Amino acid sequence: MIRRQFAATLLLFTLVVPYAAFGQGPGGPQQPASDPNDPIVRIKDEGMKRSQVMQTLSYLSDVIGPRLTASPNMKRACNWTRDTLEKWGMQNAHLEAWGPFGRGWSLKRFSAQITDPQDIPLIAYPKAWSPATNGAITGEVVFLDAKTEADLEKYKGKLKGAIVLTQVPRELKARFEPLGRRQDEKTLLALADSPAPGGGPNRGAGGGGGFRLSPEQRAAAQFNVRKLMFAQEEGAAVLADQSRAGDGGTFFVKQATVPQPVPEVPFGPGAPRQKAAYDKEAPKYLPQIVVANEHYNRIMRMLQAGEKVKMEVNIAVEWQDADPMGYNTIAEIPGSDPTLKDEIVMLGGHMDSWHSGTGATDNGAGVAVAMEAMRIIQTLNLKPKRTIRIGLWTGEEQGLLGSAAYVAQHFGKLDPGNPGVVPPGTPNSQPAAPPKLVTMPEYEKFDCYFNLDNGTGKIRGVYLQGNEAVRPIFRQWLMSFRDRPNENVWGANTLSISNTGGTDHLSFDRIGLPGFQFIQDEIEYDTRTHHSNMDVFDRIQADDMMQAATIMATFVYQTATRDEKIPRKPAPGR
Repeated sequence: MIRRQFAATLLLFTLVVPYAAFGQGPGGPQQPASDPNDPIVRIKDEGMKRSQVMQTLSYLSDVIGPRLTASPNMKRACNWTRDTLEKWGMQNAHLEAWGPFGRGWSLKRFSAQITDPQDIPLIAYPKAWSPATNGAITGEVVFLDAKTEADLEKYKGKLKGAIVLTQVPRELKARFEPLGRRQDEKTLLALADSPAPGGGPNRGAGGGGGFRLSPEQRAAAQFNVRKLMFAQEEGAAVLADQSRAGDGGTFFVKQATVPQPVPEVPFGPGAPRQKAAYDKEAPKYLPQIVVANEHYNRIMRMLQAGEKVKMEVNIAVEWQDADPMGYNTIAEIPGSDPTLKDEIVMLGGHMDSWHSGTGATDNGAGVAVAMEAMRIIQTLNLKPKRTIRIGLWTGEEQGLLGSAAYVAQHFGKLDPGNPGVVPPGTPNSQPAAPPKLVTMPEYEKFDCYFNLDNGTGKIRGVYLQGNEAVRPIFRQWLMSFRDRPNENVWGANTLSISNTGGTDHLSFDRIGLPGFQFIQDEIEYDTRTHHSNMDVFDRIQADDMMQAATIMATFVYQTATRDEKIPRKPAPGR
């Protein structure tokens, strides 16, 4: 209760102070005139009046398009971002290889429609790394309605050449809430009042333990795999899934499923490496598509009504096997202080995307914002004390692969040790051993990393990642982004001790290096654009992008000019 009262008071303070500071009206105290030579004033002026962030994002998303890891578009994006940063005056602009990753994949042609009992064009898309159909194929649509091995036996000899539906339809209800929303006072207060991750005031959630399935969960997952393998054994032509969410023509598509045994620990340090669809050695798997929910549900209702439904599917793809490596784009603004120039402040986001949209909100937005932050600092010739380095990552969607490899190559890695999963005293038992941090020479030269990867929404603050020591530093920096009365430009006031997961700052945090993700307005990220066919440039909010780039440039510049480095949490494995 004390913490909640404190957080409520703190939030009230952040909302009231701007009005007290800037005055309530013509007769109140007025804001002092800004110093035009103040670097922060100059950053705000350049970022909000002469921004290039939307031009950068349009080229990345509209011209280059979707950027599946290892695809030709991904490699074009790597080269273009490197060349653009170099053109803007960054130094040491280059690509750094990581991997090997696996096969590149690009979609050349696709169509899907019902052909019988009537012609119905379908809203659908192949999963990434789906095999081709080798021309248009027409097959009967069959719902594989099986919950046990005995149920599977009923479909023996009935799936050859079929288009197989494997999922029950999802009920679609009317939406009475808007798809898009901004953070409000209530949600920001909840973030400000969040408990520290990891159970302590200075502990982050960077490493993460293994996630063990219950026997029931593992049995259900194993049977789902068995259904896919059964369809393949019976000679099915295509697997058709419904979208995991979405309606109104929005659907969500990721990568093809490779049928294989489900381990007890599917995620975390103790998890075995599963074969992915992009692995050259992946076992055989069927062509796979995702169908928009309204169309999937209609097909299911037609089958339930006793109709014989046929579908035509044509998937043409191209595989790229010549270069199995992934690449990150790296560039720098060199430090100017003789004693601090070897220390590194980093910023970035991930370039790779899924393939049914153009990767605008996930995460072309973060890439364009990070590039714009670099452009602002370089254009203003601000001469930071420390070197500022941008990292534009690939392979994030497959598990933070590019940033994790970069961190391991330059700074260090956490040897997970032995989790001791085999009980002592049994044959081949392995006693538990704690993880060990193995560092590189640059580890002690590293200062801080700032990441943006939650869509187009403006920055509302920072997740502190369990690092309480940075609160007063970031609080002071955010003072520059309090709105005047009747102004709604900045709104960046919230600091949350909590963490947001699933993006590249975790590659730094898990080895004890300060890495932060900004709090953002959600807009339509989870409801419409994240991993969907609607992840396109038209869903981007230009004012939010300019605000985010300006704040990121300010945080990076002020980090690079501090007398001391950003405080660190205790490093794991030491």
